[in-house]
Amino acid sequence: MGKIRKTALVLGEGVTEYYYFKSLCDLYKNLTIKPDYPKHTNLKELEAKIEDGIAMGYDHIFFCVIDMDTKDRAPERTQYEKMKNKYAKPIIKCSIGIRCEVDFFETHRCTELFFLYYFRYTSHVYAEQEPLIADLNKSVEYRKNREFFSKVCGLHSYFERNGGSLVKAVSNSNRSMQEQMKTGREYTFSELGRLIARLEEL
Repeated sequence: MGKIRKTALVLGEGVTEYYYFKSLCDLYKNLTIKPDYPKHTNLKELEAKIEDGIAMGYDHIFFCVIDMDTKDRAPERTQYEKMKNKYAKPIIKCSIGIRCEVDFFETHRCTELFFLYYFRYTSHVYAEQEPLIADLNKSVEYRKNREFFSKVCGLHSYFERNGGSLVKAVSNSNRSMQEQMKTGREYTFSELGRLIARLEEL
């Protein structure tokens, strides 16, 4: 009897996350990754997508990719923490065969930081995402729109074709989290390295 495949729903807040995680599907062939993204980048819509994923019977892993650029001030911060607490324990509904873990992965300021980590490390403070995207463009051409995402035929492979490395991105991401824990800083960090590690474990 073969090993049962586990399914993961990668849920991001917008089109960037959708196209990036879609580009990883070829890399993780032993795993079903179904990127999805809400129509609106608000917490109410995100929570609705979480509930949809649970109801659809996704396995015990369920990823939420959160850009912290809008979650570091009230009232969003309070609402976000409340949602995280709601899903802190696995959702188990034995009568209908559901067991789902909801795990949150955060990046400050936005997902483009992880893209920059494909090329180099930074702990620079970015007050807005535009300077971060400008720094990314020093390493590789990048535009934050659907036309560009479609043109490059997969963000992950595009970054690697242009000198980037997922291994380096994961290492830099982990370094940012180690520094965050050590210094208590609440800026310029990404937990996406931990997400990639979880995907590889399944």
